[in-house]
Amino acid sequence: MHLHEQKTLLTRRHFFARGALGLGLPALASLWPSTAQAQEGRAVGGLPGMPHFTPKAKRAIYLFMNGGPSQMDLWDYKPHMNEWFDRDLPESIRRGQRLTTMTSGQARFPLAPSKFRFARHGQSGTWVSELLPWTARLVDDLCVVKTVYTEAINHDPAVTYICTGSQIPGRASLGSWLSYGLGTMNENLPAFVVMTPTWTRNNDQALYQRLWGSGFLPARHQGVALRSSGDPVLYLNNPPGVDADARRRMLDSLGRLNQRTFEQMGDPETQARIAQYEMAFRMQTSVPDLMDFSREPRNVLDLYGPEVNRPGTFSASCLLARRLAERGVRFIQIFHRGWDQHGNVAGDLPIQCRDVDHGCYGLITDLKRLGLLEDTLVIWGGEFGRTIYCQGALTRENYGRDHHPRCFSIWMAGAGIKPGLVYGETDDFSYNIVENPVHINDMNATILHCLGIDHRRLTYRVQGLDMRLTGVEDHGPVRAILA
Repeated sequence: MHLHEQKTLLTRRHFFARGALGLGLPALASLWPSTAQAQEGRAVGGLPGMPHFTPKAKRAIYLFMNGGPSQMDLWDYKPHMNEWFDRDLPESIRRGQRLTTMTSGQARFPLAPSKFRFARHGQSGTWVSELLPWTARLVDDLCVVKTVYTEAINHDPAVTYICTGSQIPGRASLGSWLSYGLGTMNENLPAFVVMTPTWTRNNDQALYQRLWGSGFLPARHQGVALRSSGDPVLYLNNPPGVDADARRRMLDSLGRLNQRTFEQMGDPETQARIAQYEMAFRMQTSVPDLMDFSREPRNVLDLYGPEVNRPGTFSASCLLARRLAERGVRFIQIFHRGWDQHGNVAGDLPIQCRDVDHGCYGLITDLKRLGLLEDTLVIWGGEFGRTIYCQGALTRENYGRDHHPRCFSIWMAGAGIKPGLVYGETDDFSYNIVENPVHINDMNATILHCLGIDHRRLTYRVQGLDMRLTGVEDHGPVRAILA
């Protein structure tokens, strides 16, 4: 717990106890955002003085491809590699870099050029793989960053690192930091919403709730996951025999009990519990309306492709993300699993791309149609990239790729980002960065900057340390890609 916050709350508790004026719940309610403010579209909650400067983006949508998309098969075109087929990766390129245990014991590291065709698209002439025909239509709206890197080489620490700023579990996630710093623009929905849509491949990497957890921040800032099947939120509906009036009376009674506990103990998590109960009550009305696609015109549904009509798919999640953005949700994160092609790239990678390609196109196009892309930031990417050398059997038509943290590609679009730009350059092997390296903490600093936050000033004191999302190293926003 933040020591200053604890002292403040204890002081407030003593004031209430000694005053004995029956302030109770009305006093506590004054600490929380007002519905009127949220309905006016103004941010409520958050920290004093936030944002630090006028933001370009009011909200962000993060499309996270869990597992590590292969950059040289999608975005980082390396035509000269065709001449290197089945030759060993030169040691002058590898430079003794760390390998995973899945390939470190291989007798050789034969090079596997991409079997997929690339073409230039848009006025920007951006190279895009044939696997992303719908996203290719958007390139003049995108900024493709080809030189992102990380120190983590295995999935769990790598995804934990990019989501929370640390390879060690327990830190607050990006969405929780945004909720804590900037507050909410809609009191009837969480500030931070997560979706984990279905995927076609059988193989996948595990996802953990701590990836959208609040860590050391108050619990009310953690992400709320909408499920891909069944009720979007468990236990949101009243059980048989309990109506809205009965639920309201129960919450009022429970609130008085929690308020008494708060006055006795001074624990801010008690406040968080009261707020979460109240949020759940309001979501009983807001979530069914959010999930109802029946009023979406056919031409809008068509933007997202045929899978938009199947609940829980990536396309349906993208439409839901747009509806959440319309309603003022601060941060929306979609985790799509299965991007871990250690073998059978030719068979598995096209499936992954078909899962997400049309949905990405629909989301960006729909946001533009509504004028929301002007103040919404969209990010697409994974936790690391893949190796140019083959894991397992190699043929011209198929190969596998191991994890590669030293360079990978992401794209960004919307508020605060220069469109139609390709940033950074890798070597001919897509193995090392030769121009404009971008650490994952630089990426997170860039996201915060677009939302009006100086990443160095958004901190939370824990165990005597001022924690921040981007760590203590010298990182910062990538100015060259900022609009």
